[in-house]
Amino acid sequence: MERIVLHSDLNNFYASVERILNPELAGKPVAVCGNEEERRGIALAKSEEAKKFGIKTGDTVWQAKRKCPDIVIVRPHFSEYMSYSRKVKAIYARYTDLIESYGIDECWLDVTKSTKIFPAYDGEMYVEAGGEKHFSDGYLRHIGDVIRFAVKNELGLTVSVGVSFNKIYAKLGSDLKKPNGTSVISVLNYKNVIFGLPVKELLMVGGATESKLCQMGYTTIGKLAAADDGRIIKALGKFGQTLLIYARGEDDTPVRALGDDRELKSIGNSMTCPKDLTDYNDVKRTLYVLSESVAARLRETSLGLADTVHLWVRDSKLNGYQVQKKVRHTCLCGEIAEHAFSLFTEKFKPPFAVRALGVTVSGFDKGSSQLTFDETAGDYAKRERAERCIDEIRKKHGYAAVQRGIIAEDPTEMHDDIKNSHLIKPARFDDNGEDI
Repeated sequence: MERIVLHSDLNNFYASVERILNPELAGKPVAVCGNEEERRGIALAKSEEAKKFGIKTGDTVWQAKRKCPDIVIVRPHFSEYMSYSRKVKAIYARYTDLIESYGIDECWLDVTKSTKIFPAYDGEMYVEAGGEKHFSDGYLRHIGDVIRFAVKNELGLTVSVGVSFNKIYAKLGSDLKKPNGTSVISVLNYKNVIFGLPVKELLMVGGATESKLCQMGYTTIGKLAAADDGRIIKALGKFGQTLLIYARGEDDTPVRALGDDRELKSIGNSMTCPKDLTDYNDVKRTLYVLSESVAARLRETSLGLADTVHLWVRDSKLNGYQVQKKVRHTCLCGEIAEHAFSLFTEKFKPPFAVRALGVTVSGFDKGSSQLTFDETAGDYAKRERAERCIDEIRKKHGYAAVQRGIIAEDPTEMHDDIKNSHLIKPARFDDNGEDI
């Protein structure tokens, strides 16, 4: 059966929520930024008006003000963003239980089996093509519009929706009409709609991969789709085969039900540092911040403990590196962070300049591992109980209510709640360890 998969992307999410909280911001150029007196005073989000002045995510406050002297700087309210994200998902849940988050502001929805829930469509639901029956583009657009209108009418937020027959094309579609639009990439029109687009528009094609593909002559999605498999796989390894599947519209990855973690292969988080890190202490502190997020997320799942820690590093020249190591099964922040730091010190010697860091864990035991005598004697279980207690305290009183000493050494890190404030999106690497 032909699938109907949607990708919804809330427009300028942080800035849009701030406008709901403060209606006086309507129509003004707005940037949501950290504390401008601290080194983390960078733009996390911006309104459409601010975008017209060239303000980008990651700009410092002074850069934003230089581009737009009238910019309104507001501090982030992450608890509100999480609240609105949940409200949006509650709307989606009226139409399907297959809702897969792709960050705080994006989701995939599979509505194939719930089309009867949508309001009646005044037009042809199906069309004949090539002797087969397909959903009409008009009907698919109707479904996307229903979702958009519901979010707008009930919450005051706008959302761009891509409607397609797989997740990759749906994600691509949501980027085509921003803000507040519905794009259809169907079985009938996908070649005309996307094959002429630059290859960088394809999900998971970052700067390093784009450069390789363009050097080989594959500058558009269509050219990649028509490429010789052997040549692409030779250049990009197994990831090249994945990209070919994406480009050709052959992806059949299912949309997971909300909260379904059974198919998760890894849990991780990364961040671009406001300034290049040149000192081991700063690197270690940042790895602890990231590991707090990773460990807390792992403990929220039914995946059990992890036995592999991955470290990703991007230096000031934008070169990417990935290393990993097997470890004893764990869900403890301290152990994950120390393993990640050990990997870093093995790979990097001073002088170095680190632009971004990422920590990921994998190799989940699904609760099947047994603690050894040495681990029991080493108080592993006691430390796990302590970290779970901290999780509960933070849920009630905020991230900064309890802090590790290494993080508290830098006051700017104490409120850096990576888990709840950063967009969470999958990271992929090519065979050379480069971020893609």
